[in-house]
Amino acid sequence: MARYHLDYYATLEVTPQASDEEIKRAYRKLALKYHPDRNQGNKQAEEKIREINAAYEVLGDPETRKSYERLRFGGHGRKSDFAEEPAETVNPGIVLDAMEKKLWEEGRLEIFRKLMQDLPLVKRELANIRKTTVAKLGYDKFHEETVKVHATHAINEIVTLEMEERKEQLLDVALHMMLSQGVDGRGGQEGAEWVKRQLASAFRRGRMDGYCEACELLYVRR
Repeated sequence: MARYHLDYYATLEVTPQASDEEIKRAYRKLALKYHPDRNQGNKQAEEKIREINAAYEVLGDPETRKSYERLRFGGHGRKSDFAEEPAETVNPGIVLDAMEKKLWEEGRLEIFRKLMQDLPLVKRELANIRKTTVAKLGYDKFHEETVKVHATHAINEIVTLEMEERKEQLLDVALHMMLSQGVDGRGGQEGAEWVKRQLASAFRRGRMDGYCEACELLYVRR
């Protein structure tokens, strides 16, 4: 059963405003307190040290911390996704679904903003879409199926190396968050790979929807 929240700051007993040095000091203090050598046979301490290590693995690195800030539940002053749910009713499926929605939104905004910042690129895309649509239907209209077909190929050319690196870091942090909460598919390496595929698929769907949204916004029927 997944845990109630995914707040690594709470795990390390610091605030989201904590400096990197404060996070490091908090981790060392807690790691010492719950170290196995000091808590032999204490199952709660064993669980606690795993949570502490999982939190520090992400928050201890400035870059992965930035990714976590984008993905964490209840972050940036938002209400927690699970605020109304008692801990015992929260299951891995709910946690995974919430993370997929976050990654979908990240992918959607990424492509939408990219296209809005490069209008000549959008116009070229629209010209190709219009040509395909007219050839297929015999008249001009915004045909969503045709746009989605174009999106599949166009996104590969639109996405930069920097965007791909950012996506991979987001997916790595998201996967780490899921596994640390017990969301691991059927368990083991195979289960972890399945979870990662689900997360990657959500991000990819977001990119597709962001492309379609930008095209629809700027599409002018002739």
